[in-house]
Amino acid sequence: MRTFHINGEIPQNNHLLSISGDVTSYPNVIAFKPMLFTSLFTKAETLIFTFISKSLWFTDILFSPTASPDADPQSLGLLGRIAASASLLEPFRNPPSKTEVRNCILKLFSVCAEFQRKAKRESTSLPEDNLPRLWILAPSASAALLDSFGARLELENWSSGIYFLPKSFRTGIVAINQLPVTNETL
Repeated sequence: MRTFHINGEIPQNNHLLSISGDVTSYPNVIAFKPMLFTSLFTKAETLIFTFISKSLWFTDILFSPTASPDADPQSLGLLGRIAASASLLEPFRNPPSKTEVRNCILKLFSVCAEFQRKAKRESTSLPEDNLPRLWILAPSASAALLDSFGARLELENWSSGIYFLPKSFRTGIVAINQLPVTNETL
């Protein structure tokens, strides 16, 4: 896995495009990636654009939050809550198909495997909660799609429109059209 790190300051647009320019032909590249990047950049020590070489896949955004006392995830509303821990964000322009969701899950598993290999090389432990969570940001998600992956609402902790796959998959699907219209939602 090759990883591109961006530290320090928000890159100029041409620098950002040079990193993400190779992925513009992929179906899940959408217009609000720069907005996500800019919003999350101020809350992270490092934003990582990851290329999974064996499969020629790119993750859209792999986010690791900073432990800085200046970071206020609540200022980003739902996005801040999603990004409160290591997160792989996969935004879609159109509703994802089952194949696209499966491919996102494969990316997550590849990233988790890389985290585990790194921990093993460094002889450190890697608790399950330190592995990234996949968030699929979809304009909508059909009941059939959600049901086919066993996705369920967790209304006691999250608002409507946010579905979770079974726990070990570490995956949430955000159906943007189903989110309540509040200050916390994008």
